[in-house]
Amino acid sequence: MKRATRQRLLLLCAVLALLALAGWQWQRDTSHGNGSLTALDPTTISHISLTLPGAATLHYEKRSDGHWWRTDGTARQVTDDDRLNDLTDIAAAPVLSWRPLGDFDRAKIGLAPPRAVLDLDGQTLAFGVSAVTGPQQYVQVGQRVALVSARYMPRSPEIKTTELH
Repeated sequence: MKRATRQRLLLLCAVLALLALAGWQWQRDTSHGNGSLTALDPTTISHISLTLPGAATLHYEKRSDGHWWRTDGTARQVTDDDRLNDLTDIAAAPVLSWRPLGDFDRAKIGLAPPRAVLDLDGQTLAFGVSAVTGPQQYVQVGQRVALVSARYMPRSPEIKTTELH
């Protein structure tokens, strides 16, 4: 066998080994993923309650016409359904990591009291402070704490988009 042929064969074997390793790693990551904050499908959520510091709890309901209605006091249709759909999308937020609640001092991560409490069809999510490791938010889900991207921190749908900038 010529030297050039032998080198090509070795190079081909090395490439195949790297591809096999990458495939194995991808499969392993997929099977051991951290999942999402809840098992809820955002499109099926029909009740939202949002509590922010210093404000009354906001209650919303998705009616059979497919639109969101604010149900505090006199019911009225919400003018921007997309703002409420952003809140339901939080249910499927990808989790960066999970840890038991007992691993934390709740006050140190902003969960005593929480910075925001979002209730989606009875599933309560309590949001704490941003993590020091990056733009990530602590979220208590039951007896576990998740780290999610800070972009999933709930904001009041009552604030106009122009007021946020």
